[in-house]
Order: sequence, then structure tokens, then C-alpha cells
Amino acid sequence: MSGHSLYHSKKDYHDKVIQKLGDKQLGTNLKSGMDTLKANRKKTIAARYFDWEGLREEGSKIKQNALRNLDTLLTTFEEKAKQNGMKVHWASTPDEANDIIYKLAVEKQVTTILKGKSMASEEIQLNAYLKDKGVKAVETDLGELIIQLISEPPVHIVVPAIHKNRNQIGQIFVDKLGSEYVSEPEELNKIARKHLRKEFEGFKMGISGVNFAVANEGAIWLVENEGNGRMSTTACDIHVAICGIEKIVESFEDACILDSLLVPSATGAVLTCYNNIISSPRKVDELDGPREVHIVMLDNNRSNMLSQPHYWKALSCIRCGTCLNHCPIYDKIGGHAYLSTYPGPIGEVVSPQLFGLDNVSPIVNLCSLCNRCNEVCPVKIPLADLIRDLRAEKAHEYEGKIAGYKNTKVNRIEKTIMGKFADFASSGSKWRFAMKMATLAPLAKPFGGAVPILNKWLANHSFPEMSGNLNSKVKNMKGVIYE
Repeated sequence: MSGHSLYHSKKDYHDKVIQKLGDKQLGTNLKSGMDTLKANRKKTIAARYFDWEGLREEGSKIKQNALRNLDTLLTTFEEKAKQNGMKVHWASTPDEANDIIYKLAVEKQVTTILKGKSMASEEIQLNAYLKDKGVKAVETDLGELIIQLISEPPVHIVVPAIHKNRNQIGQIFVDKLGSEYVSEPEELNKIARKHLRKEFEGFKMGISGVNFAVANEGAIWLVENEGNGRMSTTACDIHVAICGIEKIVESFEDACILDSLLVPSATGAVLTCYNNIISSPRKVDELDGPREVHIVMLDNNRSNMLSQPHYWKALSCIRCGTCLNHCPIYDKIGGHAYLSTYPGPIGEVVSPQLFGLDNVSPIVNLCSLCNRCNEVCPVKIPLADLIRDLRAEKAHEYEGKIAGYKNTKVNRIEKTIMGKFADFASSGSKWRFAMKMATLAPLAKPFGGAVPILNKWLANHSFPEMSGNLNSKVKNMKGVIYE
């Protein structure tokens, strides 16, 4: 795979997390963005949906049924898409997908490609691959454009530049586009629009992702808010869509239900501004639309993931990003600290399986197991449960079948400590003793700076204040069964 190495050590993660925790502006930007997205979602669901939980259950069934019949649906999709005049390519690896797209560019004598938003293209590091081959890829989504200008990857699945405020974006446009400094959103949009209009003039090839691939119709459905996706897929001669094989659904009815879950979960809106359904290239009597439509069906370990006990449920993800928005870890450190294409709870589950557990195993530590992600996932993926199981995989205490498992190294010190904890946690008398001793923790506060391990911990944590009989408090908590 082209681009930077996939491998990231525990130290890489530690250093990046410390860096992000120390970035106060990042923390302010993330809190503002996450609070807004969460509030919008909550308000919309309360006002516009009378049975949100029932809709979640239906969405979960649709995705799981599609995954259980994925082989049949993929065959049907290919047949229907070809009948509609589209060309379907199959890519097992990122390099295969990149090579397909590059060879198309060479064949069509294309040196500049305009891109709509596509996390799949980020996953395969398409831009870096094309750049190495002398082909320029230009991002046209506003958030993607902003981060491309400063050579950063997306920080969020849905809102790629949510870590930058409007003042920072104004300065980026000054530095990279030579514009005058402005900070009003409307003025920033004007600058981006003027810049991109020049790129859109006469371009030949556009790239997009896929939100839903409808098997029974051989069509693809793209949702967006800016109009750039429609430009990238209709104003060019060649449109290439990169589609993870898990994006297949059986029917438009199924896609409509999933779209009804996706949009409010992602942004708090009911509908996106644009819904682009592409079922064929330009017909003889039509004046616009691409002359060729190519769909690259990407596997990249998804088949292996599909064969895993219950991990396969993570392929139900509809890329709404709401698990990120509600995660108490993500909103402190941002997406870049995950050192993976997919950050947040969903990233912790899919990254080890797409890129190999040996490459990204520390990612599963970026979770408090608070269960918020389970509660808000629109298709009811048990994310916290899967993260817990992946931690067991990392300790060589589970199935041992996911990608990269054989090359992972067990941390013996951690294993010993957790063994001791299990001994205390499973013994009533030992646990009650530990709870009583925990009340003495404040006495160690004055000496925290002198103890290396405590000093490191205190750099980004508040010292715990524990008082009273914790044992009795736990015993009296609602829902606790005390034995």
C-alpha cells in the first residue's frame, strides 16, 4: 500500500494523545462541534420521529440481512449495473483499487481528478498514490479542501475539518489561496467556491464514494449537502465511484430507511440538501451526465471481517459518525490521535480488522467502555462490546482469527497487573478492602509529583477525590446486584 506506514507503536499513540490533549484550541473546537451535533440530533429525533428505536431495529435488520446475503447481492448488483451500462471493477486490496483508477486516468489522458467526499479513498490513500504517479487529485468537499490545503487527513468521518474554527480557516485561505482574511462562514464559502470553480472548468474525471449500492436496481446513492458531489459525478466525462462491498443493500426501500437513520444521526438534519441516485451513464438523448461510470468494489479485508464471529456486525456501519460525536475520548483528543483512517469507536473496531491488529493494536485502548456508542448507533452495532473483545484479542485471549493477530505481542506486565485485578475483583473480601483503601488516595496527592508513574498520569488527569464508604455506596446503587 502506498503512502505512510500502517504500523503505529504504543509510543506513537501515547505521544500523539499527549500532543492533542495539550492543544487547548483543539479541545475548544471539538467541544463546540460535538455539542452542536449532539444537540441537533437530539432535537430532531424528539421532534420528527415517533418511533426512533423501532426504526433503529429495522435498520439493524436490513444491514445484517444484507451482510448475511452479501455474495448474492453483490452478484445481483454487478449484473444490474452492467445492464444499466456501468462498468464494475473488483479490488481485493488498496493497491488494486488505486491501480484500477490510475490506469483509467492514463487511458483517458487525465492528469487532474476532482473528488467528492469519500472515506474509502482515504482508506486506500488514493491521493498519495496518484500524486506519486503524477496525477493530481483535488478535493471539492469544503472540509476536505481545507485539510488538503494543510496536508492533513480528515479528523472526523462526516465533518473532516471540525477541529478548525472559522478564524483558523480564514488564515488557511490567506496562506494557501492568497485570499484576503475573512472569518464569516458565507465569505469563506465564497472563497472556496471561486477557487473550485476554476478546477471544475473542463475537468474530465470525477471520483466519489458511495453511501448505498442498491442491488436490485444496479444503482448507487450518494448523499451530500454542498453540491460538489453532484458536480464531481455529472459534469465530467468519466465518473469513478469507490464502494466498500458492505455498502450493498437489497432495495431502494431499504436504502430509504437507512438514509432516514443516517442523516439525523450525522448532522441532526432530516434530509441532506442533495440525494444523487446514479443508475447509468449519460444516455443518447441526454445533455449532461458522465459518458462512463465505473464502480470499484473494494474488499480490503472486509471478507475476512465478515467471517469473524460477531465482529462482522461492524460492517453494518452507515458512516454517520454519531459514535464519534458522543464519545468522551474522541471529543478530548480528536480523530488524528487514532492514527487511522477511521477514528472514534467505529474506528477502534474496524481499523484492526482492515489494517491488521499488529499495526494498530493500541487503538483499542482509546475507550472508556462507557457504552454511549452502543446507545446511539443508528443500526445498533454493539461497539463497546466489540472493543472489549478486541482487547481480549490483543491479549491473545479470544478467537485469534482477525488480520494481524499472529504478529501481535502480548504485554506481559499488563497481563500480570490485570490478573491481579481480576483476583481482587472476583473476591468479595479483597474488593471491599480495595474500596476502603481507595479512600486514602487523596493522602498521596502531595507526593504525586515525586512518583514517576503518578507524575505522568497527573499531567492530564485530576487527582481522584474519594471519601466515605464506597463499598456501601456501590451496594446501594440502583441495578447493582451485590453478592
